[in-house]
Amino acid sequence: MRFSDLSSSTIYHYLKTQGVVYQCGPFNIQLKANIPFLAEQLHVLFAHYPFIEHDVLIDFRVNLARPYSHRYWWRPQVLFKTAEGDPGMAPFPLDHALPMLEWGTNWCVASQSHYYLMLHSAAVEYQGKGVLLPAWPGSGKSTLCAAFAMRGWRMLSDEFGLIDLETGLIQPIPKLIPLKNQSIDVIRNFAPDAVIGPLFTKTRKGDVAHFRPPLTSVAQSEVQAKPRLVIFPKYQSETRFKLTEVTKAQALLRLANNAFNYQIVGKKGFHAVKSLIDESNCYELYFNDLDTVVEKLQQLIESLPPEE
Repeated sequence: MRFSDLSSSTIYHYLKTQGVVYQCGPFNIQLKANIPFLAEQLHVLFAHYPFIEHDVLIDFRVNLARPYSHRYWWRPQVLFKTAEGDPGMAPFPLDHALPMLEWGTNWCVASQSHYYLMLHSAAVEYQGKGVLLPAWPGSGKSTLCAAFAMRGWRMLSDEFGLIDLETGLIQPIPKLIPLKNQSIDVIRNFAPDAVIGPLFTKTRKGDVAHFRPPLTSVAQSEVQAKPRLVIFPKYQSETRFKLTEVTKAQALLRLANNAFNYQIVGKKGFHAVKSLIDESNCYELYFNDLDTVVEKLQQLIESLPPEE
């Protein structure tokens, strides 16, 4: 069963009672919230996620709670709480509950998932070949990830390049993509049929609207991907498309510095990065046009030799 099989009222009933349990990539998340409009947003944006009714191991227990103070009625707020620890997040305005859920879930993954090497990277797959797009905020990796997803690529993640420390493969975690500021209209114009949620203005990251991952990407979220390309992207307004090869040594250093938990996972992290770089072609990408990027990178992937 998926969220799309339920009505908003049924989702709200679960939210305010035992909580909804859903799967996102390798994680089972239990969410409680007494917020009626959030149920409507989940019905649309979580439509493809599995809604779990049977007993499963819960990875993260999340509660979006309204503080019981004068703020319950006057300029109401919402708090992010979790059984896995205190993320130290300040309250958000109540109508920003969805961004709080998305950012709070990122904290859960980043603080609890050290059985993966966690790269700050988008990740996609085309023709069975995985592509990592490591970059820090503002580089355009989320915009690229949404664009590839709307052109038939498998979306693995826009935020976490989860590398399985045992297999070296990319573990999908197809979360909502928080498009920010100009990227929102860029994707709307690039893919008018994309499902994008409500606009949240004046957040701590500017204006934000959430892109819904395609059904095919969510349905294959248990299928790991073999990395073949590592591309360091950077949006540059004056450059339509520029792809430059990066040496293996440079790529290894950049990727290690890009990881959330490289020091925590220690020797396994080093071997994971080295193996990934050894088996991948590495490039630096400057771009300002999504159609060109998709076309050129499809050609690049198609030119790669098949896996031996």
